[in-house]
Amino acid sequence: MPTKAYIYDALRSPRGRADGSNADLYEVKPIDLLSQCLRAFQRRSGREELPASIDDLIIGCNTPVGDQGYNIARAALLNAGWGSARGGLQINRFNTSGLEAVNLAAARITAEYGEVIIAGGIECMSRVPTYLNGGPMLNDPSTVINSHYIPQGVAADLVAGSNDISREELDAYALKSHAKAVAAQKAGRYSKSLEQIADANGLVILAEDTICSPGLNTDDLAELPPRFTEMGLAGFDEMALHRFPLVDHVEHSHTIGNTSKAADGCALVLLGSEKAGKELSLIPRARIRAVAMSAVDATLLTGGRNAAELALAKAGLEVKDIDLWEFNESYAAPTIRFQRHFEIEDDCFNALGGAIALGEPLGAVGGMMLCQLLDEMERRDLTLGSLTIDAGAGLAVSTIIERV
Repeated sequence: MPTKAYIYDALRSPRGRADGSNADLYEVKPIDLLSQCLRAFQRRSGREELPASIDDLIIGCNTPVGDQGYNIARAALLNAGWGSARGGLQINRFNTSGLEAVNLAAARITAEYGEVIIAGGIECMSRVPTYLNGGPMLNDPSTVINSHYIPQGVAADLVAGSNDISREELDAYALKSHAKAVAAQKAGRYSKSLEQIADANGLVILAEDTICSPGLNTDDLAELPPRFTEMGLAGFDEMALHRFPLVDHVEHSHTIGNTSKAADGCALVLLGSEKAGKELSLIPRARIRAVAMSAVDATLLTGGRNAAELALAKAGLEVKDIDLWEFNESYAAPTIRFQRHFEIEDDCFNALGGAIALGEPLGAVGGMMLCQLLDEMERRDLTLGSLTIDAGAGLAVSTIIERV
């Protein structure tokens, strides 16, 4: 019988604002943020010997350079005083990196290449701006042209126009995201996974998410200008139209109000085999039922639907079997498209709000979404949950978890 990969715990830092002088977590170095989250597992499990049982730490990061580069996973184990823990691996699959780290850990456990693995992601966008790591799809014109890669914001506007999603619908979705997040925060629905973050002196500097806006209204959103018009005029609109000649123009309808906000944060998941869980006296909360990755044209931002369908097929499930859905809200249009396709009720879709309201610490967002999904499944006593993230260059990752 194949080994199953169980989730024993999941935790996250609050999502902090990453906008310059208002950055909530700027004074905390990424390695210290990750180290604090690691030590939280030790405290929560009540097992001082936990580090010696860790076979690997797999950390996803969208921009693995500077303060959060040079294999921060291994560095954080040592910095946290976990020198007895084995391994330390840093990976990058854009903003799916944290979720992909979890999926990779589950695969390792299923293949019996590890018994206990911590996986997740970190992104400190106030300290390490996106795209700082460069690369040919950003800096080499011939690669950009040959791959048909366009920035995600322009791709999201293309999704809105080609799926007849209006600016008003984008803004209405953003308002729902904020309303859900505000309600969830007031009701304490983030508290089970949330770990407060302290400064170097041990003083708590961030205890809850800070980005969602309780007083946001339709008029506020309607006044915001399109965010990606200039980017489109720089040549990317022309590239999109050349790739899809049946589209006559790119209507720029995404704004700073209906897209995700830059954020700082860390999220981790403690995974293990059944045998390891018993040896450590840990109680499993869920298991990884299936994972899948999809890729579409690099001009698009629509791979999530394909990835979710592949994961369902691998699990032997149908859409109606999923009790709760999470889809990353980098942009409103792909999110609306996904929800429409699967005909998901609002109450079962991004039930606690998403990145539009809460912010998107890119490499960490997958782990944060998993925390929300699992906590809400437990609160409602549900069985199956689906988690999907669209990424740049046509990539997407989807994971199905099952409570046990």
